[in-house]
Amino acid sequence: VQLQASGGGFVQTGGSLRLSCAVSGITLDYYAIGWFRQAPGKEREGVSYISSNGGSTYYEDSVKGRFTISRNYAADTVYLQMNSLKPEDTAVYYCAARTTGYRTSILIKSTNRYPYWGQGTQVTVSS
Repeated sequence: VQLQASGGGFVQTGGSLRLSCAVSGITLDYYAIGWFRQAPGKEREGVSYISSNGGSTYYEDSVKGRFTISRNYAADTVYLQMNSLKPEDTAVYYCAARTTGYRTSILIKSTNRYPYWGQGTQVTVSS
């Protein structure tokens, strides 16, 4: 199982980025995906989650209304569209996967319940 996160970069406050999480070795239809982030000196925290059927999503309060999670089954990719970025969004962003059954509505929000992780992509937002 491999997850490849990409799309990070350097943007100014108010800018946008779209992160991608490309998966291989698994069938995305069976996996819930979560996006997490870790800023320097802080613990890893959840950002957003999507169920294996794509019908259930959740956003942590810190990103609600600004970020959108989506998935493309044909491309085996999950996206995180990030708008209105703030300096406090600066972090390494990770995607993670956990099997939840074929196209279910189950969301997984806990970091320690994800067995598969990507390598992370850096997002830096300047003030």
